[in-house]
Amino acid sequence: MITSTNVTRKLFNIEEYHRLIELGFLTENDRIELIRGELMQMAAKGIPHSSCTSSLVNELVVLLYNKAIVRGQEPISLPPNSEPEPDVVIARYREDRYSSKHPSVEDIILVAEVSDSTLKYDIQEKLTLYPELKIANYWIFNLIANCLEVYTQPFQDLQGNFNYATKQIYLPNAIVNIPEFPDLSLNLSVVFPLSRSA
Repeated sequence: MITSTNVTRKLFNIEEYHRLIELGFLTENDRIELIRGELMQMAAKGIPHSSCTSSLVNELVVLLYNKAIVRGQEPISLPPNSEPEPDVVIARYREDRYSSKHPSVEDIILVAEVSDSTLKYDIQEKLTLYPELKIANYWIFNLIANCLEVYTQPFQDLQGNFNYATKQIYLPNAIVNIPEFPDLSLNLSVVFPLSRSA
């Protein structure tokens, strides 16, 4: 005789997640991030993804030297139960360079994801997570469509869903202003991977 049993998923808050790391249940080799209480396996990175991420970090570090902190593939703290590791984050400048804590919502100027195999996840999951927490600027470097998607103005609709009110598309030869730094711009042609035919 088969009986049905209710199955309850165990969701973790940030403190419990950190405890799992301290106890050695999770290591850097596991490539896990905490999203809405769930432990999510992060995808392996291909060459175009790595190239784009490295180029983006390098360009932003030069542009924002001593103006902001640029972090590549490092955690951000989004209480109570999310600690994603975006490909790139621009955080407000701190003298200690976030040696005592991960950047949290009030510190974050921009979150950027480089997306090829993770495009669906970055659009469906993170495109609702970030506006829910009022992160003002979310960029997706869409390597499938070969464009930058810029999302701004987080909002909640009448059904309680979170999204961004504004979406702009930039082609790989565009120049884009960096949020909160109107005098600084990023040349996308040095960020996007060269085409395979180049």
